[in-house]
Amino acid sequence: MLRSVKSLEGFAIGATDGTFGEVKNFYFDDEAWVIRYLVVDTSAWLGGREVLISPYSISQPSWAGNVLPATISKQQIKDSPSIDSDKPVSRQYERTYLGYYGYPYYWGGAGLWGANYYPGSYLTGLDARDYDGYQGYLGAPSADDGDPHLRSCNAVKGYHIKASDGEIGHVQGFLVDDLTWSIRYLIVNTSNWWVGHKVLVSPEWIQDVSWSGSYVTVSLDRQAIKNAPVYDEDAPFDRDDELELYSHYGRRAYWHNKREPALA
Repeated sequence: MLRSVKSLEGFAIGATDGTFGEVKNFYFDDEAWVIRYLVVDTSAWLGGREVLISPYSISQPSWAGNVLPATISKQQIKDSPSIDSDKPVSRQYERTYLGYYGYPYYWGGAGLWGANYYPGSYLTGLDARDYDGYQGYLGAPSADDGDPHLRSCNAVKGYHIKASDGEIGHVQGFLVDDLTWSIRYLIVNTSNWWVGHKVLVSPEWIQDVSWSGSYVTVSLDRQAIKNAPVYDEDAPFDRDDELELYSHYGRRAYWHNKREPALA
């Protein structure tokens, strides 16, 4: 099911031994457009320290309770590698983080999550590792790993959207698949051009992103976007709506992609 990233902000993390914190942001992979980490504010517990929680840790969310259950303990989270969310996440940090929890790499495989399509394909319960134990768990960083391509969802909100023949609006938010944690659509606010309307744009239709210039270029023209189905944040958005959107643009739907799970 698709969920607005905004609707997940403020959710608590339900560790195996108690609930804590609030989700305040997300880091996504700008190559695969998949959320790799949740940024959680623990000010009421760890004195303002922020921690990263991987979707590997998240089990079936409690939507009514605004809780994301996790398969890790509060002590594991407390002892996890520290992160400065104001600085880029390095691959070396990721190796240390994933090694600490015993998670596999998400990069380098044929699926969205390494060799698999969704993070739940892996382990559901992991033992804590002490600090000395995880320091050398994955060995030294390898040049073959490459640099991470992680971006803050909050930082990308407000980016200008450029069609092939002119600007059309700005990024207002994201719709994420709660199974794979893929960002399926950018929510585009066209109020500066077409008052009161929002439309959806798939990351697959992005032609270029200027991270320094804060704009996204899509391979669509303004008229096609203007004629596209309007997105209503207060109405359900299901597979039939997605089919209508892809049909309008004459594009192949993402669920036919080999990197995706076979969903109905």
